[in-house]
Amino acid sequence: MNKLYIIGTFDTKRDELLYAKQVAEEAGAETVTVDVGTREASPGADVPASTVAACHPDGAGSVLGLFDRGAAVTAMAKALSIYLAKQENIGGVLGLGGSGNTALATEAMRSLPIGVPKLMLSTVASGNTAPYMGPNDIAMMYSVVDIAGLNAISRTVIANAANAAAGMALNQRERSGSSRPLGMTMFGVTTDCVTQLRAVLEETHDICVFHATGVGGQSMEKLADSGYFTGLLDITTTEIPDLLYGGVFAATEDRFGAAIRTGLPYLGSVGACDMVNFAARDTVPEKFEGRNLYVHNANVTLMRTTEAENREIGRFIVSRINRMEGPVRFLLPLRGVSALDAPDMPFHDPHADAALFEEIRAGWREAPNRRLVEVDAHINDPAFADAVIENFNSISA
Repeated sequence: MNKLYIIGTFDTKRDELLYAKQVAEEAGAETVTVDVGTREASPGADVPASTVAACHPDGAGSVLGLFDRGAAVTAMAKALSIYLAKQENIGGVLGLGGSGNTALATEAMRSLPIGVPKLMLSTVASGNTAPYMGPNDIAMMYSVVDIAGLNAISRTVIANAANAAAGMALNQRERSGSSRPLGMTMFGVTTDCVTQLRAVLEETHDICVFHATGVGGQSMEKLADSGYFTGLLDITTTEIPDLLYGGVFAATEDRFGAAIRTGLPYLGSVGACDMVNFAARDTVPEKFEGRNLYVHNANVTLMRTTEAENREIGRFIVSRINRMEGPVRFLLPLRGVSALDAPDMPFHDPHADAALFEEIRAGWREAPNRRLVEVDAHINDPAFADAVIENFNSISA
């Protein structure tokens, strides 16, 4: 049976961790407790901190006994990631802790594949959890009281977390679906395009669509890096404008990195590169007042990109595409890149689009594996969807 790994600092939370172990085992799970304390050796864990620390590339001495606690926690997080990667019987991971152990444990959780159950019981789970979760399926649960002793509240909350983690570990499901999974990016303004593609490709592929909200692109690329996909249809690259101009759905500098590293068949486009995404209207930076702004809803305000901005967006995209060594097709929809970028729509600006296309053309390095394809259609037109399918079939057969 795969086991539930229960992770925490035994020097400060021994009783709480052993209580979680007891509850999980009563629920039927086999457990392994792992000590990630960095101060002093503490009894009680199945795996002592010294064993975990020894997995650090620079040895246990670079983790244990450091005066700088921040440095020690950072080093232990790296060691724990390596330790967990070596285990072949992980049915799930449960972490308990405050801000330090939350950062430590979730870093290791992020290194695990999507689908491995991961639950973090944390004192900071009621705040901004994005830095802890990233593009991963980590569940975070607020501890309500500090994890500092067992009392009526903490016993109940820890028991709930342990039972939840045990249930996930005992009931993992195998990934189902086609043996040909594809990753695809979508935004509301490219939905028509993606819907047309799905109608055709779902007959032969398992289509996983990712909302291009920054973390959506990261999630797709994490799965690509882990070997899950057989190809990528990156129709919607709107996370690049947000990265360059301070939008709320920003990519990281590593956008497109998975296709560069893996050589997967890659078909991309410039879907929704006509906009930068901000939150509510009053959150738009003052420097952008006077720009072409569109209130999508109460929580999302869109800003039309200019010719100059589109040139920079094009340069970023083409510099990354040129590094791909696998089979690549990149399609330019010459009549508009989003539902808002069409005649009589608020972001229709052929000159701005032309600047984007010109920059990509100018920087493109043609190679036997890479081809730039121009389509005289709007991104949501059936003709563009047909071109996507034709070109993707040519690189993924």
